[in-house]
Amino acid sequence: MDKLEEIFRMQDALNRRIGVVLPPATDEEKAKWVLNYTRALQQETAELVDSVPWKWWAKYQKFDEQNAKVEVVDLFHFLVSLAQTLGMSADDVYQAYLKKNQVNHQRQDSGYASKDEADSKHI
Repeated sequence: MDKLEEIFRMQDALNRRIGVVLPPATDEEKAKWVLNYTRALQQETAELVDSVPWKWWAKYQKFDEQNAKVEVVDLFHFLVSLAQTLGMSADDVYQAYLKKNQVNHQRQDSGYASKDEADSKHI
């Protein structure tokens, strides 16, 4: 089992331990959990922002790299749960990443001068 598969397995076990079985059975439940995890990701992002001295007018702030690392891992927990909510396995995420990464490189190669939503429809 590769590391990403192990992370997905561990996240599933943690979610089940707290009473969350993913993917949800109904579209209504799925929409609820997509919103829940998106909000959690926003909050964890805010906590990550608080790890860096973003207040340019305040001299007391310090970069808390250790906390920043913890917040990245917290983000990853919720991101994996979000993928599982949408019925994605570790392999699904990996395959979609490969395809989207290729699109991103093609965008850079072309100068990415215009937005083309169709270039990601195949993912």
